[in-house]
Amino acid sequence: MENATTIEKLIEKAEDYSKTTFELCKYNAVYKSADIFSSLAVKVIISLVIVLFSLLVNIGLSLWLGELIGHTYYGFFIIALLYLAIALLLYIFRYEWIKKPISNFIINRLVKK
Repeated sequence: MENATTIEKLIEKAEDYSKTTFELCKYNAVYKSADIFSSLAVKVIISLVIVLFSLLVNIGLSLWLGELIGHTYYGFFIIALLYLAIALLLYIFRYEWIKKPISNFIINRLVKK
């Protein structure tokens, strides 16, 4: 009789431990997800501001180059070719410059204690 109550208590404690461990894992996953998404949101917002700044600088540079050359649209063609070259470089080195750093960022955030 006394042995049965000890086993019941042990089973009860094991259930409590497993529930607590599950809750801890759940909260840890929520914390890490929130950390990753908030960090990515900050990076996206900063990138958006940089893109808008670059857009305005590129329009100004295109107009200025076009004025120097004699035809405004030539400046836009030159800037477009510059972006084509950048796009080709990004495509060629996409794994080293884009995929690896983003993967490493996410992995580091997930593994961080």
